[in-house]
Amino acid sequence: MTERLYHTDCYLRRFTAHIASLADNGLAVRLDRTAFYPTSGGQPCDTGTLAGIPVVGVIEDESGIVHRLASPLEASSADRAIDCAIDWLRRFDHMQQHTGQHLLSAVFEARYGLKTASFHMGAESSTIDLEGHVDPRAAAEAETDANRIVCENRPVAIAFEDAAQAQGLRKVSDRQGTLRIVSIQDLDRSACGGTHVRSTGEIGAVLLRKLEKVRQMVRVEFLCGDRAVRRARADYEALSRTAQIFSAPLDEVPVLAAAQLETAHAQDKARRKLELELAACQGREIYQATAPDAGGFRRVTRRADRGVLENLRAIAQSFTAQPKAVFLAALADPPSVLLAVSADAAIDAGKLLKAALAEAGGRGGGAPGMAQGSLPGAESLDRVLARLTAESGGRGQ
Repeated sequence: MTERLYHTDCYLRRFTAHIASLADNGLAVRLDRTAFYPTSGGQPCDTGTLAGIPVVGVIEDESGIVHRLASPLEASSADRAIDCAIDWLRRFDHMQQHTGQHLLSAVFEARYGLKTASFHMGAESSTIDLEGHVDPRAAAEAETDANRIVCENRPVAIAFEDAAQAQGLRKVSDRQGTLRIVSIQDLDRSACGGTHVRSTGEIGAVLLRKLEKVRQMVRVEFLCGDRAVRRARADYEALSRTAQIFSAPLDEVPVLAAAQLETAHAQDKARRKLELELAACQGREIYQATAPDAGGFRRVTRRADRGVLENLRAIAQSFTAQPKAVFLAALADPPSVLLAVSADAAIDAGKLLKAALAEAGGRGGGAPGMAQGSLPGAESLDRVLARLTAESGGRGQ
């Protein structure tokens, strides 16, 4: 079994070890001892080098820890101790995030009685899932408490205790034998195998970013230390650029943005109203300009190479609001068709269009007065138009 050096010294960056076994043509290596943390408990693995070869993954199985390498390790290396190095920037980042998770979980439980169901550390941010409700006010208060404890620089200790004797754990462990206990002074005791900093001050700033409802829990996104500083800097720069666009102080941007959006919505509503009025006029003009056939029906077909079929709906509605009217429209890109008929046309546009589209492999339908749908390709458009024109009783123009 591999001796886990990180269990007692999370700050160990370099060490030597002997190869216990090689597999997968030298790409999978087991050592007699290692400081590399394997992916486990929501925390990603460490990376670094073995004998100068990059370590790209570390996993744990029933026999110990396996180091996955970017290139094969020579079998001859098995006869000597090899130099190993941890990617310290990645390791310390993980230590900040994981200890920050213990801190936040303890604060949420102490202040609000909310238990942590799960933890995930991502490349950009981390999350905890809390069992219960968390609103923005509660999250802000928890963030303040966590940062206060960071400033107090409380010791974070690692100890080993018999599972049967361990008391005061935030979450009861079902493991037997010896437990590795990570403690934050006067706040938290948790059974955990991960890597952690020596004091809360080394966690750095704690920043809560987002709350998201997930099933019956709330997912809290957070960042600690260097991640939190980088994210705060990025947020500030984004807000500064926005403030420059508005030519306003940073604090006034939200109010100005809200006012601009309200104005834009009002303008969009007015524009849409004018478009509908214009379409209604166009529909009536087209109706008046279209000569009736022998049965007194006015039939129009409109075709376009590309566009949005919805733009023709208002014109079609206005056209077919008049008596004895049939309006057929088609777009080549995307291939689509619209059929509208007046109430006295004795035609069910929905049924007629649905049948024509189904025969051509398309999809769509609608009400007796208006229906629309799409086709898999432009090659079937002429065939569908011909059928609709014939079955609606007129000729295309």
